[in-house]
Amino acid sequence: MPLLIALDVLLEERNVTRAARRLSLSQSALSGQLARLRELFDDPLLVPSETGRGMVPTQRAIDLHPRLVEALSKLHDAVSATTPFDPATSKRSFTIAANDSVFTIVGLNVMAGLLAFGNPALKLAVVPIGDPTLVERMARSEVDLFLGDASKVPGALKSRTLLMDRFQMAQRKHHPRGMSPASLDEYCALPHVIVSQHGHFHSPIDTALTQLSRSRNVVAAVPSYNQVALVLANTECISTLPSRLLSHYRAFVDVFDLPYDIPAFHVAMAWHPRAQNDEGLAWLRTRFIDAATHG
Repeated sequence: MPLLIALDVLLEERNVTRAARRLSLSQSALSGQLARLRELFDDPLLVPSETGRGMVPTQRAIDLHPRLVEALSKLHDAVSATTPFDPATSKRSFTIAANDSVFTIVGLNVMAGLLAFGNPALKLAVVPIGDPTLVERMARSEVDLFLGDASKVPGALKSRTLLMDRFQMAQRKHHPRGMSPASLDEYCALPHVIVSQHGHFHSPIDTALTQLSRSRNVVAAVPSYNQVALVLANTECISTLPSRLLSHYRAFVDVFDLPYDIPAFHVAMAWHPRAQNDEGLAWLRTRFIDAATHG
């Protein structure tokens, strides 16, 4: 079993150093396991790349890897099924993929609920979304749940809508523009801060405005929603953000309806089909449903 796990990681990383780090092994120990695997399969499995960077799988390894992933996943499910899940005593570590907006809206309550059990062995990690290998990582049990825009759920996953939300305009308390709702002209002229992982000054909001033959004055971009809140609190910028996210910042921002119509959006929760009957993950999914329903 340890040899097969090592082979799975080696075929994923294609680099002994990185694979050894993930497996918490020394490079020499992993090299020894690779030698045993080569003898077992009577195939080199991984050979040095011609570029000198990393390793390249043989055709035997390429054909073997999907079946190996499936077998390890089934074994994981079989072991998990034999252990009833109890959050007060479980040693499970859950991992969810979500941006900070969705985590703030529903994840905070779930994390607080997990901590309330007082079980230090029960853990929850949050990793960024946008990984192109997300489905493969979920098949390997590296990521348990995806939380995000329902329209972006990979087709290979099972999913459930958690909530519907809409966009609103936010500005800092005591903003010099006052407390009246903004007209479309004023909204477009005011300085805007947006979220962009790549430093872009355009988002789907701007696409919606283009359909009205309008554009807004985007002057700042930050990589996370919570950074937008900091910018709003310390500048005269405004921003267009999900209503349920803004409810967490009411202490230092004022919120207004937008001066134009933009469709509401849905946030979904998704999981790999292999996790459908995992008792611990079923419990976790219920926690997110409760958080979305009861706020």
